[in-house]
Amino acid sequence: MSQETEGKKRGMFSRLFGGGQSAPAPEAAPETAPQPAPEQEAPEKEKRSWWSRLSGGLSRTSQAITQGVADVFTKRKLDALTLEELEDVLLRADLGVGAATRITEAVGKARYERDIEPEEVREILAREVERVLAPVALPLVVDDSKSPFIILVVGVNGSGKTTTIAKLASRWTGEGKTVVLAAGDTFRAAAVEQLKVWGARLGAEVVSGAEGADAAALAFDAIKRAKEQGADILLMDTAGRLQNRAELMAELEKIVRVIKKAETEAPHAVLLVLDATVGQNALQQVDVFERVAGVTGLVMTKLDGTARGGILVAIAETYGLPIHFIGVGESADDLEPFAARDFARAIAGLEETSEAES
Repeated sequence: MSQETEGKKRGMFSRLFGGGQSAPAPEAAPETAPQPAPEQEAPEKEKRSWWSRLSGGLSRTSQAITQGVADVFTKRKLDALTLEELEDVLLRADLGVGAATRITEAVGKARYERDIEPEEVREILAREVERVLAPVALPLVVDDSKSPFIILVVGVNGSGKTTTIAKLASRWTGEGKTVVLAAGDTFRAAAVEQLKVWGARLGAEVVSGAEGADAAALAFDAIKRAKEQGADILLMDTAGRLQNRAELMAELEKIVRVIKKAETEAPHAVLLVLDATVGQNALQQVDVFERVAGVTGLVMTKLDGTARGGILVAIAETYGLPIHFIGVGESADDLEPFAARDFARAIAGLEETSEAES
């Protein structure tokens, strides 16, 4: 990305998430809007690299793993008991049975009855986690031949869908793309107001309806409007819905059917936004939403609020869905494209490394 484009992106992020007088703040809602940082902290914020934000955000997870590994291996030989205890540490971090077993086997291979340092264990852990995640660390590619490129965003209540949409819209408008937002969470007035405020700051049109309006009809109207505008991207918000509520999932199926009637190949992408703090429950969410809505990729949020960030590894191993973005905070630059190596080393409590060093 050029310096000019990066500068525009930072400027757009600042206008969207840095406060200002352009629009009133929306009412408080279950999905908390990103909070602007105090002005005096802005220079320090700008200096922080993505690695420092990622490793800081994953600190609760990495500390739990690092301390667990240290407790197991400090001044102890590698034997069956230590391997069993290591597996327990990994399972508590929600890495999943498959990954925990493979990591444990990799640590035990050719090292049995020998001393092994905790850092060596964490290096092996990072290598094995990267091996699982690398195949699914894929960017979300917007196909310019499909205009508008229609993205449906789904997830349970409070996962961060509306905020994620705002961050993605900010990213793409900063790259010069025209974005239309569809306020499909018609039963939550605050979500609609959030999108309207962010749309005004971004110069992105927001298609909305009356409170409680039919979300499928709104989706149809939004596609029509985005075509009229010649928009590059249409980002559709949806109401949060628990995966075990049959009537709500049936409503989501209806939204997808109506989208396909309006545009045969759409939605071109279906993003499932997952809250990392729910741990193993995220696996069930992926299972149900994939079957109902045809999920094509994942966005994992709130990794900074949990000691169970390993759930991303379990999801990758179980479903193999592309992981497009991860979030480790509420500000705009705390959502970034997913990189397997960075995540693996951060979760293991190791230092950043370049691809050339592997």
